Amino acid sequence: MIDAPALMTADELFTYDLPGKRTELVEGRLLVREPAGLDHGRLAATLTILLGAHANPPHQEPLGVVLTCDPGFWIGRDPDTVRAPDVAFVQRDRWPTHDTHTFGAFAPDFAIEIRSPSDRAGAVLFKIGQWLNAGVGVVWVIDPQRRTAQHFATDGTITLLGEHDTLDAASVLPGFRVPLASLWNAL
Repeated sequence: MIDAPALMTADELFTYDLPGKRTELVEGRLLVREPAGLDHGRLAATLTILLGAHANPPHQEPLGVVLTCDPGFWIGRDPDTVRAPDVAFVQRDRWPTHDTHTFGAFAPDFAIEIRSPSDRAGAVLFKIGQWLNAGVGVVWVIDPQRRTAQHFATDGTITLLGEHDTLDAASVLPGFRVPLASLWNAL
């Protein structure tokens, strides 16, 4: 008889040290991925800059907090699930006033995932389902290899966009629009 490996908790993941790897926790099981590469990082940085400029306009009250570098959100318990989008946005009134030194015990309002060449379609869709079930209002999945994107909303709609279309996050962040061509120009 083979014993099943012990499940990891979110607290254990937070102190887990695996240099040079990206980690998440899916229903108590550690998910380890390789670093995503330069194009992935550049695209994440571009989206972070665009989102940050929109969400935090100069001389105005910020709309919320923009996060990058795989911020962890604790979206499931017993067994624990901690997921990390490439870029996230949390509305100002939902940002916690304490305990921001660890994983957020909530889901972001908006999550952006950038597909890596090694990402399997089923795993990406599973993660999107977890985001939506946890309460994320809009999820964008950007595929730089195919120069396409998908827009997932909590009402169940999925919109496929081509390289000359524009992504829109109006339901969670009014006015935030990104022409896909501007992203491809950044690569």
